Amino acid sequence: MFSHFPAGTLPFLAELQRNNTKAWFDANKMLYHELVLEPSRAFVEEMGEHLMALVPTINAVPKVNGSLFRIYRDQRFHFDEPPLKDHIGIVFWQGSGKRMQSSAFYLHFDPRTLFVATGLRRFKPAMLSAYRAYLKSETRRRELQQILDGLTEKGYRLPEKRYKRFPPGFDKQIPFAELALYDSLYAYTETDAALITSDKLLDTLYAHYEAMLPLQQWVYELTLYAAENG
Repeated sequence: MFSHFPAGTLPFLAELQRNNTKAWFDANKMLYHELVLEPSRAFVEEMGEHLMALVPTINAVPKVNGSLFRIYRDQRFHFDEPPLKDHIGIVFWQGSGKRMQSSAFYLHFDPRTLFVATGLRRFKPAMLSAYRAYLKSETRRRELQQILDGLTEKGYRLPEKRYKRFPPGFDKQIPFAELALYDSLYAYTETDAALITSDKLLDTLYAHYEAMLPLQQWVYELTLYAAENG
């Protein structure tokens, strides 16, 4: 049963940061499988079972392009960046939609920092339109604002509002109108990456995801609305 990542996982990622070339990675691919890929698969299976206590329909798929991400960057879009990612991302998403446009529990870590988040990071145009239409209801705006206030009181952080101007149908006179200025909706926290090698990893993550569950569920309802009205 998975309890934590190996002690060598973070040193391996630190070496990858210093030697971010395909040649180095090919020479160390066995270590990647041993210290990163296989433990990540085991983590997805174990953490997925934990998360089902919160969200029975959560998707926990222990493979690349499921809950795991490719280690290689797509050089078509990142031609000026190193060929390999130096952080490891993992996502558990709810519903039948695409994983990165669904409400999700997410984390990524590099040699120094563990980032833990819940919600949806960066709306695509169709989701942004659905979000703004969904917010036309003052009841939904009020509920969302209460959720966000509760999370910030607990020490969780929110993304910056991207837009300066209110979209059509919103102005500063409407209660909680500033919610329409977001282009993403998630809460997050950051901690020392050493947690991934601790026996406290699963319990700590579960506690964060449980605390952020109200936002995850609000965003999930948004994605259902988007699917129905898309």
